[in-house]
Amino acid sequence: MGALQNKVSSAIVAASDMERARRFYSDTLGLELEDEGTEGVLVYKTGATYLVVYPSEFAGTNKANAVVWDCGSDVDAIAADLRAKGVEFERYEMDGTSYKDGVHDANGFKMVWFKDPDGNILHLNSA
Repeated sequence: MGALQNKVSSAIVAASDMERARRFYSDTLGLELEDEGTEGVLVYKTGATYLVVYPSEFAGTNKANAVVWDCGSDVDAIAADLRAKGVEFERYEMDGTSYKDGVHDANGFKMVWFKDPDGNILHLNSA
């Protein structure tokens, strides 16, 4: 048995401007602020886990997904809500995948990518 097998994990992303990050994660994404830690660290409740946003000079340097949300059948509605709030979606060319209104569709498996104000890549899918 692995030491971490039954432990809860959380996503963590860096931000260069904590007030801008607070507006994005609280207002644009609509996440519930669970706690505010020392030095402005923001802790959001996301389902059964947490998203931690912390100040760092290295914010936005990751070139891969930083956070993934499994949204099930709500992915289209969530994408529409984010689009209405001005979120710009990333578009990736992938064989066998169509793209409409920010949503990639791979034979029914839906995927959405967008960036936070620091360029951290956030991902939604229909899992």
